[in-house]
Amino acid sequence: MSLSNNARIARTLLFVPGDRPERFEKAAASGAHEVILDLEDAVAPAAKDAARSSVAQWLAGGGQAIVRINGADTPWYEADVAMLKAHAHATTMLPKAEVASLARTVAALPGRRLIALVETVAGYLELREVAGFPGVERIAFGSVDFSGESGIVDEGEALTSVRTAIVLASCHAGLHAPIDGVSLEFNDPARMTQDAQRSRQLGFGGKLCIHPRQVAAVNNAFMPSQAEREWAQRVLAAFETSGGAATAVDGKMIDKPVVERARRIAAATAA
Repeated sequence: MSLSNNARIARTLLFVPGDRPERFEKAAASGAHEVILDLEDAVAPAAKDAARSSVAQWLAGGGQAIVRINGADTPWYEADVAMLKAHAHATTMLPKAEVASLARTVAALPGRRLIALVETVAGYLELREVAGFPGVERIAFGSVDFSGESGIVDEGEALTSVRTAIVLASCHAGLHAPIDGVSLEFNDPARMTQDAQRSRQLGFGGKLCIHPRQVAAVNNAFMPSQAEREWAQRVLAAFETSGGAATAVDGKMIDKPVVERARRIAAATAA
């Protein structure tokens, strides 16, 4: 499906509790590519109505944001959806996305940018259908909730097969590269960089953030390195010189798949 330009460069997506409106402007100025105003996990049940009102006020004033609504199985879902109907420019993030909840949400908010947050075992087992569901723009991985339900601790390579499956399902469905889950550490830039680099290596196109301190590290980790940029320039120049025929750069054969990777690096650099 055709995605907006905004989605193409969204490497950092920063959560902000919906009941903390004093933080909305700061989040928008943090350098994150997109801000997620959260009505779900970050907001206590007693504060749901106040959070929804604060988010509605921000959107009514022209604020740009993704809104993570409450799940379709909660008592707050209908009110969240009703609020979003009045703000067509807001992107919807659906937590615990599964085929049934996607169908309900797409029907209620037709034509809306929709990010499916896959974070349940059921959603993972429906991954191919979720990725191909009409209206889904991109998939995000809710790694913390998934780990809690499945019992698979998100350490080392324990969830690599799950992450790879999400990347492959997104690719097969023609979606842009998915968004990896949050890292709970926000006081260690080196660890944050390491986590984000792993996400990029696995094929993710971005990462969810829970604190402004994480934004710069994630943005930098998803940018091509100087060595990658220089390699891409050499490959594209050699390919142009060869007139599109197979050639060699740095003693290695260069053909169409390698050229496509060089083009992606060049495009990411330009973006």
